[in-house]
Amino acid sequence: MNVQTQRLTLAGPAGDIECALDAPAAPARAVLVICHPHPLHGGTMDNKVVQTVARAGLQLGARSVRFNFRGVGASAGSWDEGRGELDDALAVIAAQRDPALPLWLAGFSFGGFVAASAAAHLSSEVRPRRLALIAPSTQKQQVPAIPEELQADTLVVHGEADDVVPLSATFDWARPQGLPVTVIPGVGHFFHGQLALLKSLVVRGWSS
Repeated sequence: MNVQTQRLTLAGPAGDIECALDAPAAPARAVLVICHPHPLHGGTMDNKVVQTVARAGLQLGARSVRFNFRGVGASAGSWDEGRGELDDALAVIAAQRDPALPLWLAGFSFGGFVAASAAAHLSSEVRPRRLALIAPSTQKQQVPAIPEELQADTLVVHGEADDVVPLSATFDWARPQGLPVTVIPGVGHFFHGQLALLKSLVVRGWSS
């Protein structure tokens, strides 16, 4: 993402997990872990939306960690239909989490499904304090409900013209939970031309 980005390798359940870490200049106030889009459709930790969320976290003083799911980039293993990818995310969270700092979690598209699944899987003692789901894959994956105590600090952002994940699918998922969905008019799945707005929405949403 910039010259200060650190590339590192963590031990995961399928072997090495390739990661990128961006640390704020001042002492970190949180640890942010971000999950990337679908591995079989070109998703990587260097996806522009993933990097945009990392920049938002960095602006807020969080140590931002992106990683490649198994079989992507230099990460070992192969696609595991979401099960192993959740295990990868949990391994990164366990390795990067600092007990002295709150955990923030985010994901884009398929990564939103993984992030929501991780939030539901983690115990209340280590559960994230904030969650950002950007165009979460609510049509093709069974995205779990957000734990009730996390709902007030969950940000869901979706493009009105998303042709990969229909906005209606995310509304259908969010409606029973009473979760607000922030909709960017006229924007597609990859937020082309609106990454600066997406970043500002995450910064504002998590600044409150």
